[in-house]
Amino acid sequence: MNETQTMNVVASCILVATLSYWFSPDALTKLRDYIAGTFGSADMPEPGTPRRSPQGIPYDELQHIVNADGEHLFCRYWEPDVPARALVYVAHGAGEHSGAYNDVAQRLTPHALLLFAHDHVGHGQSEGERLTVKDFQIFIRDSLQHIDIMRQRHPSLPVFILGHSMGGAISILTACERPQEFAGVVLIAPMVQMNPESATPFKVFLAKMLNHMMPNLSLGSIQSKWVSRDPKQVEAYDSDELNYHGGMRVSFGMQLMEAANRIQRNIPDITWPFLLLHGDADKLCDIRGSQLMHSQAKSSDKTLKIYEGAYHALHHDLPDTAEATMKELTSWILERLTSSAPATQSESVKQ
Repeated sequence: MNETQTMNVVASCILVATLSYWFSPDALTKLRDYIAGTFGSADMPEPGTPRRSPQGIPYDELQHIVNADGEHLFCRYWEPDVPARALVYVAHGAGEHSGAYNDVAQRLTPHALLLFAHDHVGHGQSEGERLTVKDFQIFIRDSLQHIDIMRQRHPSLPVFILGHSMGGAISILTACERPQEFAGVVLIAPMVQMNPESATPFKVFLAKMLNHMMPNLSLGSIQSKWVSRDPKQVEAYDSDELNYHGGMRVSFGMQLMEAANRIQRNIPDITWPFLLLHGDADKLCDIRGSQLMHSQAKSSDKTLKIYEGAYHALHHDLPDTAEATMKELTSWILERLTSSAPATQSESVKQ
């Protein structure tokens, strides 16, 4: 984009902000779309160019699926050395990618579990503008598509879901869409509700105004120091080029907020088995959301494990916590594979 185009974009943005006081939301949406269509096309590939990942690798060389919007999603598969007993779909969190769950997969595949995952739209090696989605439902839709593909390949196997952080929200809403189809859901520090202190009515009102006028405004980046208490894990997170280290936009924050609202409306109707794992020092996803889900869901098979002093990514926290997390989620899944006994009694345990 040359200097003249840049100045035109700036002028157009100022115009949009000014006209926000007089024009309807529909008119503003059309104006924004016009600006994006006029000045945002410079980065589009030439017709006939092979589809490549954001890292420049042709998708013909990568395992992938193509979603309903025609976007290529990079996929990972961790297959056991023996015939699989169950499928486990893994949903990663905001800003990260499916490769972050390789260590989890290495713990589960020896138990004849086949894990699969994809980088969500706008993440990792998948297409889409970074950390941007026009509707949170796209994440759920894509998850169900991938699950259906694997069900067709392995029609006799039960399916579990494992989700962390934003991936926990995706997991919950995915299971809510088809509550009878999953053998269980494992949630590591899931995003269930926004922090009440941060999501006051006034702040929500301001966020909606900003989303209307400046949806691309950055709210700041994810603070990696709160991901784990282990400095090596924080360093690994920061140095991973597939992680998104830029700022979260207002529009994406609004999608997260709306997803949390959907989850809270669905919680009283949840009946499927689930395991909640959360650190009580988590500053990225409020533990009160997990406590709310555990207390209000109708599931007779539900467990909440709280890890004292632990941060957000329990599976990447201090070695003792990470090991306890791995053992807990592994045994929980295996118990539901090896036993057809009645659902376990609800429990809440602090470690």
